[in-house]
Amino acid sequence: MQKNYKTKLVLFDLDGTLIDTAPDFVMSLNNVLKNNHKEPLDDSIIRNHVSDGSVKLTEIGFNLSKDDPLFNNHRQELLNEYHKNMTTSSLLFKGIDVELEFLNTNKILFGIVTNKPYKYAKPIIDNFIELNNSKILICPDNLKNIKPDPEGVLLACSKLNINPSETIYIGDHQKDLEAGLNAGCKVIGCRYGYSINENTNTYNADLINTPEEIISLIE
Repeated sequence: MQKNYKTKLVLFDLDGTLIDTAPDFVMSLNNVLKNNHKEPLDDSIIRNHVSDGSVKLTEIGFNLSKDDPLFNNHRQELLNEYHKNMTTSSLLFKGIDVELEFLNTNKILFGIVTNKPYKYAKPIIDNFIELNNSKILICPDNLKNIKPDPEGVLLACSKLNINPSETIYIGDHQKDLEAGLNAGCKVIGCRYGYSINENTNTYNADLINTPEEIISLIE
């Protein structure tokens, strides 16, 4: 593992990185499946695809392709149900509070760049006082291109007037690593999240098992 990244800014993905949102996705998708007289999915199956977004969850839940005439209706059902449940059981990953306290103590800024639309992301973030010091929230609503495109990461760096080379982007999906690298940032993958492990880490990024491990990587 590389060590001692010089950094002024740490940018985080949201789902699977800062917050464990999987419990609310599990409940929401299985509620919708039940309403449509379909068998619920095992929690682990849903959890493994949370970072892939609502399109993928709809595909696996209803066994439909995106061009199926029923697809958009079922996806909207899922989004509506999730909007009702999205702050029910989601929690900060254990150790995030320690990580953020370290950043604050060392005057390292942090922010959030997510593919989650603002109407879902903002209420969840506001539910955790530990995230009150976040300096920026970048959602797809005001972007032309979402991750893995680096636009959101670059926008965050630009708005905070910090060079991407002095920034770390942390996420739990390959698209996070790709976005960060293409923006010129250092990147770290969260093995404790939903998607990244040694087999999917094609960018050979440093991987952390717990949020606190980032402390040893920052100078």
